[in-house]
Amino acid sequence: MKYTQLGRTGLKVSRLVLGTMNFGPQTDETDSHAIMDAALGAGINVFDTANVYGWGENKGRTEEIIGSWFAKGGGRRDKVVLATKVYGNMAADGEAWPNHDKLSALNIRRAVDASLKRLGTDHIDLYQFHHVDRSTGFEEIWQAVDALVQQGKILYAGSSNFPGYKIAQANETAARRGGTIGLVSEQCLYNLAERRAEMEVIPAAQEYGLGVIPWSPLHGGLLGGVIKKQAEGGRRASGRAADSLADTRTRAQIQAYEDLLEKHGTEPGEAALAWLLTRPGVTGPIVGPRTAEQLESALRAVDLELSEELLTGLDEVFPGPGPSPEAFAW
Repeated sequence: MKYTQLGRTGLKVSRLVLGTMNFGPQTDETDSHAIMDAALGAGINVFDTANVYGWGENKGRTEEIIGSWFAKGGGRRDKVVLATKVYGNMAADGEAWPNHDKLSALNIRRAVDASLKRLGTDHIDLYQFHHVDRSTGFEEIWQAVDALVQQGKILYAGSSNFPGYKIAQANETAARRGGTIGLVSEQCLYNLAERRAEMEVIPAAQEYGLGVIPWSPLHGGLLGGVIKKQAEGGRRASGRAADSLADTRTRAQIQAYEDLLEKHGTEPGEAALAWLLTRPGVTGPIVGPRTAEQLESALRAVDLELSEELLTGLDEVFPGPGPSPEAFAW
């Protein structure tokens, strides 16, 4: 495994992040534990989750599965940079009681304590705001975060799904307060097929020293060789990937992508991850394996070297927006 610093911090993190969203809903506890053991054994030291994972009446279940894995001992907790998120409504029926969601100081305090209990630990290494809360100012948010840092319950704060201007607002407010490190990471939707983050989010993250952690690096499976798998009688596309392939222009683009990688003898899913690892500002993409085999494929991407010819070809198939602000200024 290769490692890098998380943004401007001294925290050393693996170039792949283990996403746990499937733990519980799609992968049972035993298999989830096996995947976490395999990830740790391969050198992945960042595990990402969220308080809402498990979904519906099982919200919080994913954190509980991670907590039961930590409880096995063997240095598991000490070796992991644990990242979770706050924002979502935790009510099983979807009807949140006032102040039981979003980023008020009251909910942040409540949510941290609940996550710590489910995770079976005394601290969270990276506590992330899962979404922008338009009703709560950053003065209040940083006041709550500072208190939790002083109590030893969290170490760093990060954002997820923030636009560039909110990253700037958050860290400018932190700077004015003094003694607050501010956001150290941004977790955003970013992959070959979805490059809008290059317009504002990634430039803002780089300017303020945030590590970028892309989620959905295979764009819901669309970049994982979906057309070839269907042709070979494998697992059919579903969800976002199936909807995208229904569009003839998108299907032609994905076919061109798969043809290009076949020409270079490279697996599509591994190439999509390896491409992200070449992008400026990216710490490491989140991989969310449902099986041990999917984890093994992701691990191969860390050592995959993409030729300049292949990188150029990928840009031709999936052209980015271009440098900011020129991409939208003229």
